[in-house]
Amino acid sequence: MDFGHGTRNTVAMMGVEALIKELARLLKGKKCLIVLDDVSYRAEWDHIIQSFPKLDTSFCILVTTREESIAKHCSKKEENIYKLKVLKYKDAQDLFARKVFKEAKDLGKHPELIEEAKMILKKCNGLPLAIVTIGGFLANQPKVAVEWRKLNEHISAELEMNPELEAIKTILGKSYDGLPYHLKSCFLYMSIFPEDHKVSRRRLIRRWSAEGYSREIRDKSPEEVADQYFMELIERSMILPSQLSVNSRKGIDSCQVHDLMREISISKSIEENLVFRMEEGCSSNTQGIVRHLVISTNWEGDKSEFESSVDLSRIRSLTVFGKWRPFFISEKMRFLRVLDLEGTSSLFDHHLENIGRLRHLRYLSLRGCQRIFHLPDSIGNLTQLQTLDLAFTRIWKLPKTITKLRKLQYLRVAGIGQHEMDLLEDLSEDLPKVFKNKSCILTVSLLVCCVACCGPQTLKGKDGLDLDLDMKKRDICMCFCCTVFPLLMSGEVPTHMPRGIGKLKSLRTLGLVNIAVNRTILRDLKMLAHLRKLAVTGISKVNGQEFCSVVANLSCLESLLVQSLGMPGLHGCLDGLTSPPNNLQSLKLYGNLVELPGWVGGLHNLVKLTLRSSRILEHETALQVLGKLPNLVSLLLWAKSFQGEDLRLIFHPEAFPSLMVLELNDIDGLKSVEFEDRAMLQLERLDFCGSVEETNTGLFSGLPFLPSLKEFMMDNKTYKDDFMVDLQAQLARNPSGPTLKRW
Repeated sequence: MDFGHGTRNTVAMMGVEALIKELARLLKGKKCLIVLDDVSYRAEWDHIIQSFPKLDTSFCILVTTREESIAKHCSKKEENIYKLKVLKYKDAQDLFARKVFKEAKDLGKHPELIEEAKMILKKCNGLPLAIVTIGGFLANQPKVAVEWRKLNEHISAELEMNPELEAIKTILGKSYDGLPYHLKSCFLYMSIFPEDHKVSRRRLIRRWSAEGYSREIRDKSPEEVADQYFMELIERSMILPSQLSVNSRKGIDSCQVHDLMREISISKSIEENLVFRMEEGCSSNTQGIVRHLVISTNWEGDKSEFESSVDLSRIRSLTVFGKWRPFFISEKMRFLRVLDLEGTSSLFDHHLENIGRLRHLRYLSLRGCQRIFHLPDSIGNLTQLQTLDLAFTRIWKLPKTITKLRKLQYLRVAGIGQHEMDLLEDLSEDLPKVFKNKSCILTVSLLVCCVACCGPQTLKGKDGLDLDLDMKKRDICMCFCCTVFPLLMSGEVPTHMPRGIGKLKSLRTLGLVNIAVNRTILRDLKMLAHLRKLAVTGISKVNGQEFCSVVANLSCLESLLVQSLGMPGLHGCLDGLTSPPNNLQSLKLYGNLVELPGWVGGLHNLVKLTLRSSRILEHETALQVLGKLPNLVSLLLWAKSFQGEDLRLIFHPEAFPSLMVLELNDIDGLKSVEFEDRAMLQLERLDFCGSVEETNTGLFSGLPFLPSLKEFMMDNKTYKDDFMVDLQAQLARNPSGPTLKRW
């Protein structure tokens, strides 16, 4: 609809009421497409839509917005909402080539430019605006690799200074400028993490909470508020959703930042002296004051450079990627709130001796630091600590002083992955055969201890031997005493909590706790009324009844992992749990069950169930019970979950009404998996890993009957040709067109 020049002047002088009447007059009897571009607030839409005359089928209103919540506000019908997707790589490459060379050209004709072009397209990540703008800029530059390399290496400076790239910065900058204040801080925080790094949702929300970015609002905890902020940034497309684990209860368990948005966050955080990254080639002049210090993997400076680069007394968080250096923790860091050493290498026990001096620390993560075996007693001085993440370390026993941490909400000790579980399960069965008596075990243990403690000192300095010189004899002794010796003695790695853990009333997450080491731990667990996630090992018939009583009293419990290695395992240990927590959403049972506990059939809120080494004999009965759970979304059946040499799984019609993910992983004796018509109507993903020798044609049947199937995921083994041909043929006959993917 076009207005003449005179009409436009008249319209500009009208009042609101007169404009509404004029709009009604102009639209009367016409078919119109009305475009409302970049609606930013719900109030804008509410005001505009009231100004239109009563709409009929001759009107069509197209609204563009950056926020998913606004789109849902404008249209209550989900089918009317279309979320724009980025270009696929081939389309992005074609668009880039057309802009650079002014015509359709194959980049393969310019082999010297291909690698740099890939880097540019990676930074653009399918964003048409970025591809067109950068491509147009390069069209007027020499077509040589060195010029393109300069752009890649200095993209942040080019966005800041180059007028030809101003459009990118302006458009993306508007997305940042439109954020409310509390989300701006959360977004800028993302510049802490390296390029392409997938950041765990758990890690982010706990760090935001520790930094004070989120606070308790009415009945919502700071973590729940921070989680809401996370989803708001996703909905505004400021961060991109991703998954670290397909088994997560939450569909989005991690995120990353678009490369160009990351450049915006880095630029803004530098402007505000918020984040300083110590990395190769960085300037050490930061004017002294920054809140968040990041040590990158490629930084190799010394102690003097470290201490002179920033005012360490102002630092609120320290994040280390790569190799640890002993001087990273300084006495000057008096107000440090977050110390994140997740995945850091070359970190040993003695490096943490002075950790107790950081009395304002709220978040401490040693997750994945596999050379840490022991925490010092000074950990008890960290009375403000909210998160202590020790998962996938070698810490199997906590000091008694841990009971002083009365504000602690999240405590994760050693975690065991699926591969480690297999090894420990086998070891628990084989050790009694190898070691006939305790004296034999003691002899071998002493020999191993001698070699472990003396060997490195004897061999130190030998040519070609790569020893970490920062490792001390005490570290080696801790390794043996805390892990190797207990493993040899019992066949199970202990996870020992001290007495008094029940004093930590604020705990929401706790695991992995070994209740076999000390029965008093059960009385402590009973006192933790606010627990939402609990993982335990060491269940037996001796403590099983008391454990069931404890779980029944944890009314807030949402996630439970129960593990017992070897025989008799969990058999008969869980039958006493007649009234499980009503809010239980995730249940993992690792260990010999023989039969499914009767109370599992009453878990109407259960969303995720994992079985491994459960050796259930009556698999048909178990599947009938599980198939009636109304809200079960994810079912993971791992190694030895069922017992039998001729195992045939049949999924009947109407069973598993809500199931979306089914995983069949190394199930012994599996001969066939059949999906009958109208079975698992919501199933979107089927994961499979099996034995190459036993995987034959006909293992799967009925795959075309799964109406919602999107992905069939397989491991990367070389399966038999006839099996793969049959599998692909069945998927091809499925009307929803599922894809076959390998991992």
